Amino acid sequence: MAAAKKRKVLTGITADAFVADTDRLALEALKKIPLLPKIISKFYELGIDRWMYCYNMSMSVRCGPNQFKTIYEILRESADVLDMPEPEIYVSSNPFPNAFAGGVERPYITIRSSMIDTLTDEQLYHLIGHELGHIKAGHVLYKSVAQVLLPLLELLGRRTFGLGDVAGYALIMAFFEWSRQAELTADRAGLLVSQSLETSIDANLALTAGPNRLSHEMNRESFMDQARVYQDAGGLEAIGKVLIFILMSSSYTHPMPVHRTQELERWVLSGAYDRIMKGDYERQKAA
Repeated sequence: MAAAKKRKVLTGITADAFVADTDRLALEALKKIPLLPKIISKFYELGIDRWMYCYNMSMSVRCGPNQFKTIYEILRESADVLDMPEPEIYVSSNPFPNAFAGGVERPYITIRSSMIDTLTDEQLYHLIGHELGHIKAGHVLYKSVAQVLLPLLELLGRRTFGLGDVAGYALIMAFFEWSRQAELTADRAGLLVSQSLETSIDANLALTAGPNRLSHEMNRESFMDQARVYQDAGGLEAIGKVLIFILMSSSYTHPMPVHRTQELERWVLSGAYDRIMKGDYERQKAA
């Protein structure tokens, strides 16, 4: 059953209260690329959002009061905390832990079965809060477009596998950069729902290590020590981080898990999280 912890409801909170500056700046850069409006127009013209929704429904089990009640109740409480409408939520069979938000016109969250096996109920609050953060922050359109970006570029007659088409290449790189920064915003939403930095760190630790029979031996403080060492690395290690980014992670849709966990801790240490929990945050304007 879902945990009975009493959570503070953040009445009237807007996404601006927790959106990361890097997310905002990366999205502004993405929107400046001239090719983007054509891609979004084609996305809607082809009805891809509805295709993706129907596919997800055909391959997953929708949660409700009589179906995966624990997941459904966690979703309901998490949506209340962030003061937003409840999206649909689904469970799908997959051995690789993951979850995602989709549905521009009809939002939904899908959690893989292995994710449920990997996380505790308390950690699931962070996970579901993370996905709700994507929805509340308006990430779903761009995340959905990113999933089908290469086919959309091909439909527009773009050459994307090289530097011949600068506009197409720039759009792909900008999408990757924004996607990574958007995860930092969603992590903050996850923390606002879990309302425990320790729980959110434990969730990231569990996802980084993956499901395994020795999970009881995981140590939060050791993981954070590792994260701090990674962030503060100098000398050859710093050069190595740059090379890793250039050669590999520049095309990742998510930040390195150790990096994102440290970024979440830094957000808390900045005092921003405590201010929100005390009621000092941007609110929706009265109609």
